[in-house]
Amino acid sequence: MARVDLESVTKVYDDARGTERAVDDLDMVIEDGEFVVIVGPSGCGKTTTLRMIAGLETVTRGAIRFDGTEVQHLAPAERDVAMAFQSYALYPNMTGRQNMAYGLKHAEGMGASDREELVTETAELLGITDVLDDPPDEMSGGQKQRVALGRAIVRDPDVFLLDEPLSNLDAKLRTEMRRELQRIHRTLDTTTIYVTHDQTEAMTMADRIAVMRDGRLQQFADPDGAYGRPANRFVGEFLGSPAMNTVAAALTPDRETATVHVGGTDLVTIPTAGMKEPPLRVVAGLRPEDLSIDGAGEVSIAARVTEVEYQGDGNFVFLETDDLDPVAERSGDETHVAVDANEEGAPVGLTVRSPVSVRPDPGQTVAVTFDADDVYLFDAESGAAIRPPGEP
Repeated sequence: MARVDLESVTKVYDDARGTERAVDDLDMVIEDGEFVVIVGPSGCGKTTTLRMIAGLETVTRGAIRFDGTEVQHLAPAERDVAMAFQSYALYPNMTGRQNMAYGLKHAEGMGASDREELVTETAELLGITDVLDDPPDEMSGGQKQRVALGRAIVRDPDVFLLDEPLSNLDAKLRTEMRRELQRIHRTLDTTTIYVTHDQTEAMTMADRIAVMRDGRLQQFADPDGAYGRPANRFVGEFLGSPAMNTVAAALTPDRETATVHVGGTDLVTIPTAGMKEPPLRVVAGLRPEDLSIDGAGEVSIAARVTEVEYQGDGNFVFLETDDLDPVAERSGDETHVAVDANEEGAPVGLTVRSPVSVRPDPGQTVAVTFDADDVYLFDAESGAAIRPPGEP
């Protein structure tokens, strides 16, 4: 096992089309034995980061350290890392046993019987002893993935790197393999860095999540912290399914507090102590599970049902409302802020995660309720979080 430190790690690609900064000034510390998931949309730099840790990509600037020793100048074979890929990358002319043992051929002090014993032990851990003598084309997708993982595990690396290893599996196998990977990690206790675009994998498997966007780290926190206290609007909207509802809003400062207005609705009052200059333009967010239909809540708005998606254990209800008009203006003695996130007159869309028993018909008008404490606030310009829900 090893602690992995990334200090100001930057990767720049230069070609005939110009310069692309794939990873920009990345700082991250992954503790010994920790399971960290790097998550983000396509092109955010997560795979490039993993490849730099593995030594498959050079580092333009910055340092990568394993237990305090810089490794960015070392070849992959000198870093004691093992990597499993999305494509499995199994040798088609070898059996499962031969694929798993291949990386051990040149291990010092390890004979054929030792390799065989280690491969058998790892196969038992992964539940694939029955396919050790089969070639890859006779294996299922899940069996191929386990053999690929086994090939990495037998090397007993300091750092285990996984690049979207489950994306080629069907939904049922992905769920099974998520549990399998967690069990394997608990058994081996190896420092693991896992890359995915799937937020479900990140939320269910990670000790901590590193959320990336456009090559930059947005937040590095445990799943509960990233979901419940997002550092910015991007993290808040990226984590969660369905995504967080957001709407442009305005703040009216009043001495040491400010009131949040969305159209004619006063959502919440927040203290402004500690803010150098409270932003007048904000974005208010509400998670679908914090909204209810025809339920109890401090705020109630009327909305029209557009679609309902049955999910088995509940429903996703999609609505439109004119009660939250983001172009409404405040007048009188209050600070006037024009909010123009939506076209004038366009209804605001909302998504509610409802119990299976609450399934209104499309076209029906319902009351959507929520509590002020459930409202997230983000600076409209920078996207930075102003207030997590439930905090003054």
